[in-house]
Parts: sequence; structure tokens; C-alpha cells
Amino acid sequence: MTAAPHIALDSASAIDGRHIRAITLQSVRMEYLRRTLGELGIAAAGSQALVIGSGRGLLARSIAQLGFQVVAADPSPAATALARGTDDVPGVTYLTTPAEELDLPGDSFDLVYCADTLEITERPDEVLAQAARVLRPGGAFVYDTVNRTPVSRLIYLGAFQAFPGTRIMPRGRYVAHRLRRPAELAEALDRAGLTAKDVSAFKPRDARSLVRATRGRRRGTLTDDQLPELVDMVLEPEGNPIVTYLGYALYRA
Repeated sequence: MTAAPHIALDSASAIDGRHIRAITLQSVRMEYLRRTLGELGIAAAGSQALVIGSGRGLLARSIAQLGFQVVAADPSPAATALARGTDDVPGVTYLTTPAEELDLPGDSFDLVYCADTLEITERPDEVLAQAARVLRPGGAFVYDTVNRTPVSRLIYLGAFQAFPGTRIMPRGRYVAHRLRRPAELAEALDRAGLTAKDVSAFKPRDARSLVRATRGRRRGTLTDDQLPELVDMVLEPEGNPIVTYLGYALYRA
């Protein structure tokens, strides 16, 4: 009998579901971010950006390549160490700090991107309050997260962390009450002084490809680098966010 693969967050020697998710969502995150920056007229050159929940730093490095000076913040020392060890892009500073208690000065950033955080935190109001605190007036808060629907529960609570053939996350990483509907998140944004402006659905072009990719990664027949092309995430700006969605809000001083 083949031994079950070792699953651990922020580990280069195990199946790291957080990193798998980051590399799979990277293209759609950057597509949405570029569109949002264009709509808002935010120039990267001379601007400061913060990535909350930066993991191994993939998103932070891509934002730095746009021209931003970036702080990549993550609560995991192991993730921060992995990010520093693979960094090949100037303009990124790595910091270990929880999203709920950012160790950063206020009024410092033109852009905050919140990744891999809103769907796992028990304290979303604190996360959003901290993001608002460090934003400059008129700054943009961009995020992606997981909706709370029967389908999202099947995928995130079932396939990703319970079903043997597709499990890539430690059990308990996702819990139903931490998944938040867009309307609930809009209310939380408003409480933090952030005005919600947009919600955009995104999903794999073909859901079957997500299953094949997840099973292949568990079996060791696929590498992390092969997953994005196979899954092929696409934006659906007018679509119904059945599982995942992106959005942005503006900070009102």
C-alpha cells in the first residue's frame, strides 16, 4: 500500500495546500489587480503596497515587478523564511506579523492586497480594521476569498481537507462559519471604513481539471509548477461567485 503523502502548510518537503492555492490563483489575482489599478488610476511607480497573507511571497514579488515597493506580511515564520530563500525580485520586504495585529505604521500604503486570510480568520473585523489603518486616504483594498455556499463547502471542507483522494490541506484549515458571503463581507468592510466597489467571480475553466490537478499533485505525477496551466482559472466579472470571488474597496478617511 502506498503511504499517504505528508501534508503541511509552509513546508517545502510536503504537499503544501496553501502554496498550491497561491500558484493556482496567481494569474487571476494579477489580472484582477491590473484591471483594478487601471480603473482607479493608481500608478505603481512611487507607490507602496502591502500583501497580507503573503505566504512564500509569489504575489508580493509580482506586485513589486509592477513597480511598487512591497511589504509581504505573513503570520508564519516558516513561510517568511521560504519567501526570503526564494526571493529574486528587488523591492520586497518580508515581515512576520499576524493580519489581526499588523506590526506596521498607519497611513503607509496605497494598496493592500489581502490573500489567504479572510476565509480562515476568526476575527475578520480586526483584519479589515488593520488594513484600513495602514492605508492612505483613497487607498485600495483588494482581496480574494471563499463564499459560503453548498458548493464551496463541498470543495473547501470536503475535497481539499477531508476526501482522501484530493486532500491537500490540514483538517480544520477551513470551517463553514469562516467562509463569508459577499454581502456579509461588504458590511464588514463598511464597519472598517472601507467602501466596497466591486465583486468578481472566478473559477477553473473546467471544474474537472481542478480535480485532475489535485489528484495528480497528491499522487506525485504533477509538480506545483504544472498546476496553473492545467487548472486555468478565469475571471467572471458578471458571474455568480458560487465558490470564490475577488473584490476591492476604497478607504475613506
